[in-house]
Amino acid sequence: MPRFLKSPVPAAQVSAARADVAERVRAILDDIRERGDEAVRQYSEKFDTWGPESFRLSSEEIERIVAGVPQQVLDDIRFVQEQVRTFAQAQRDSMLDVEIETLPGVRLGHRHVPVAAAGAYVPGGRYPLTASAHMTIVTAKVAGVPRVVACTPPIRGEIPAATVAAMHLAGADEIYLLGGVQAVAAMALGTETIGSVPMLAGPGNAYVAEAKRQLFGEVGIDLFAGPTEILVIADEHADPFVVAVDLLSQAEHGPDSPAVLVTTSEELGREVERHIERLLPGMPTKDFAEPAWRDHGQIVVADTLDEAFEIADSYASEHVEVLTEDPRQALDLMRDYGALFLGEGTCVSYGDKVIGTNHVLPTRGAARYTGGLWVGKYLKTVTYQEVTDTASSALLGEVCGRAARVELFEGHARSGDVRAAKYGDRTLEWNEGAGA
Repeated sequence: MPRFLKSPVPAAQVSAARADVAERVRAILDDIRERGDEAVRQYSEKFDTWGPESFRLSSEEIERIVAGVPQQVLDDIRFVQEQVRTFAQAQRDSMLDVEIETLPGVRLGHRHVPVAAAGAYVPGGRYPLTASAHMTIVTAKVAGVPRVVACTPPIRGEIPAATVAAMHLAGADEIYLLGGVQAVAAMALGTETIGSVPMLAGPGNAYVAEAKRQLFGEVGIDLFAGPTEILVIADEHADPFVVAVDLLSQAEHGPDSPAVLVTTSEELGREVERHIERLLPGMPTKDFAEPAWRDHGQIVVADTLDEAFEIADSYASEHVEVLTEDPRQALDLMRDYGALFLGEGTCVSYGDKVIGTNHVLPTRGAARYTGGLWVGKYLKTVTYQEVTDTASSALLGEVCGRAARVELFEGHARSGDVRAAKYGDRTLEWNEGAGA
């Protein structure tokens, strides 16, 4: 039976503000639908104090911005993008087109076709998530998306040069300095100056996430996202200092970011808590990490490692770090997670920033039914059929006629009948005067 050394605040307190966010986002989307560019500019000026003549950066502007980025930053961006590209290409190579012959002359197949365009949102604000450019744009380009539109907000009225460089080097076809709901709406709905896209990808704050949720259906999205989550599974062999540091690494994302420890050792759990209490006051990002740990941090003690894995699955956390004697056990014993990080040599921050797997991952329990962003999200698996053998078409026509009439679909049945008559020996009894 699990025991809580530290519990979160009641869930009712967490969800109280969501209805207000949804209402405000709905109003902005409706306004941008109606007024297009004028509304986009108004919200950009209101929320970001940003209203240039054109939100789109020209090729010359991009070249000038990239030239001003330190060489080491550019080298690191290229290194990380190569890791992301390598893994995404391996994923794409695993997705094979299929064609089989099920009857003589009956060929069925599927192909993986990239969407015509995708919108990539790269967050800015307090934390310019440069790495999100790699995850959304590089992956889309590996999938073969011909047009990738990328948006990122200005930061306190300044151009986020490293983020623009990352978007450019990743292969973005259009780059806009535009953030928030107005950016997501402009890409999804289109305006006089921004062509719409059929799919949106990328993380964002509560307002961006809600905008994507409300737009889903009109456009596709990568996944529904909420605050960043980390869950660490640790046994008595884990280093409590490392566990504490890794929990706080994700708590700094925001004041509502859950950080959970599930451990088989009560002693380790208490030591982790002591390390966190010592480390938090000195963290430069404690204004986010402190309330995140205070309100959403948890320490759960399990009786056995099997129980710890079961508890972890019940959370369906975005990131699950496994710091146990044999971390690869989790590959066989766990099912519900966004991404696994196995062993002390790995950490969630590697996944966020450098290792090459995608960091756009399911939160709020969505890992129960979906994985994260990957090259396949930008592809539509579409089928095709071809019948070139007349005897096979006649056979299918006969079966189609009978099957359709069981369901009272006479029109469907007649499509089958026509082929059974033309290519076989059936008669069209419903077409008076017509022969086979």
